[in-house]
Amino acid sequence: MKVKAKSLDHIATFLLTTIAVLIIGVLVLMVGYILTKGYDKFTFDFLTSPPNISEAGGGIGPQLFNSFYLLVLTMIIALPLGVGAGIYMAEYAPNNKFTQYIRISIEVLSSLPSIVIGLFGLLVFVTMTGWGYTLLSGALALTVFNLPLLVRITEDALRNVPPSQKEASLALGISKWKTITSVMLPAALPGIITGSILASGRVFGEAAALLFTAGMSSPDLNFNTFDLNGPTSPLNPFRPAETLAVHIWKVNSEGLTPDARDVADGAAAILVLAVLLFNLFARWFGTWIYNKITSGARR
Repeated sequence: MKVKAKSLDHIATFLLTTIAVLIIGVLVLMVGYILTKGYDKFTFDFLTSPPNISEAGGGIGPQLFNSFYLLVLTMIIALPLGVGAGIYMAEYAPNNKFTQYIRISIEVLSSLPSIVIGLFGLLVFVTMTGWGYTLLSGALALTVFNLPLLVRITEDALRNVPPSQKEASLALGISKWKTITSVMLPAALPGIITGSILASGRVFGEAAALLFTAGMSSPDLNFNTFDLNGPTSPLNPFRPAETLAVHIWKVNSEGLTPDARDVADGAAAILVLAVLLFNLFARWFGTWIYNKITSGARR
């Protein structure tokens, strides 16, 4: 019997190890292929110049800026809502049918395809508000897209805080809200930060929802003006904005640019590299914050 158990353990270990190696191998091959195809476009001119549909040699400067600006707008809106909802679900929500409905709604919302959220954003944030295709419409649509993830991350991070810390704070006569903000949130901060940065990576690579909300075109941006109401101001949230992921789709689908394939390969390589850096930075920063808070930094 022991021999059979050991044999099954060895077989299971071998199968799981093989699956892990295959997954890592596929990831390395895919990322390596994309980076190799777009390596020639890793130039300062390509990263800063606007696209040129009439001749070869255009860049992705406005699209790259739009992607980062949309990321900032989305997280400004989504973080307070997601963290607040996570605090409510972890600490204040009673265990009743209403809470169960909220959890079911969060699960359903997290499983919706991004194209459906884009159509919802088109109806609500583009048509009903009268804003048209704008950065703000795209940010609100991506907020809906990322809100379930942020709520679950915050709730799980707070629930993973040792109960003894919360009980000790309450035993000292500290109010519940003060306990949450002064004791539990700092302890849960590494997980919240890591999850938030991972959610940011999803925002950076999203395209389907933005096709119907932020649009597929951008005005000629004037980086010498920062008027929030200017039609060509880069900081105007009520202007259409083509992001990097949307630009890749547009260049490949239209085929108007003479070097469309080279532009798409370079933009895809930069997009993949940015998402990878987001993920690596999230893990490093989360670990660093945890070590600082717990005084567990390596010496």
